[in-house]
Amino acid sequence: MASLTVGKKNLEWGVCTYVMGVLNITPDSFSGDGLLPPPSSPISTGNGGGAGLEQARRFLASGADILDVGGESTRPGSQPVSADEELARVLPVIRAIAEELPDAIISVDTYKAAVAEEALKSGAHLVNDVWGLRADPDLSRVVASLRSAVILMHNRSSPASVEVRERLGSAYIGPEYKNLLEDVKHELMKSVAIARAAGIPDDRIILDPGIGFGKTVEQNLELVDRLGEIRAMGFPVLFGPSRKSFIGYTLDLPPDQRVEGTAAAAAVGIARGADIIRVHDVEYMARVARMTDAIVRRKT
Repeated sequence: MASLTVGKKNLEWGVCTYVMGVLNITPDSFSGDGLLPPPSSPISTGNGGGAGLEQARRFLASGADILDVGGESTRPGSQPVSADEELARVLPVIRAIAEELPDAIISVDTYKAAVAEEALKSGAHLVNDVWGLRADPDLSRVVASLRSAVILMHNRSSPASVEVRERLGSAYIGPEYKNLLEDVKHELMKSVAIARAAGIPDDRIILDPGIGFGKTVEQNLELVDRLGEIRAMGFPVLFGPSRKSFIGYTLDLPPDQRVEGTAAAAAVGIARGADIIRVHDVEYMARVARMTDAIVRRKT
């Protein structure tokens, strides 16, 4: 059975579904769960650190296996932040979790090499890169040199193809694919090639098809249903449908009312082979994962 040792734990792929809890140390998360005050208020990294540690405790108690700490919103239309600002947001949280919760697996959600390097040195165990090592050419070197694991996400995001509705948020309306699954797989393998060239071994690579990133509502629904084709590429798969706009547009619901839609997508994703689900509503989705595992991973 293939596995990955991360921190003090061994993740065994195919045995169960692992739950990654999202810690947004931002003021502008699409899902409304950012742990920093809005831009009009003074930002306190100390408050962010304390709130992040408190949420980390809740997530672990509720069934999270991995904590994903991010300091820059990736929602369509969000404003990028500097590496210094991102570090000021995430390092206090990562250090606090590493010190107070030493058994926790910590992921840093960043595409910047400078942020990843400091985060890994401060207690993070893996890098979650929404641009699949294509945004910062130095990130692959950092991951390889520090022997981190890396999550490579497919991403065709472009502000020019975004539709924004006040109640439902942003959705992509124009991304062009010749063949959705083949294009996603081909571009993911380009990221894998970058990782391999830097010396990152295959057993430290996780793939993410990038639900919600440069795909229309229909394309996201198809990708969920055909997730098994991503798993068949031979790498463990992270699946992140949580509160995404394809759920909101399908059910006509805002982000804070998408827990049932997230649960449905998560259950289908697990049935199609997802190894990790990345979620905001950890308590509920951990139950969904356990129940779905009991059905689809039962031993015969």
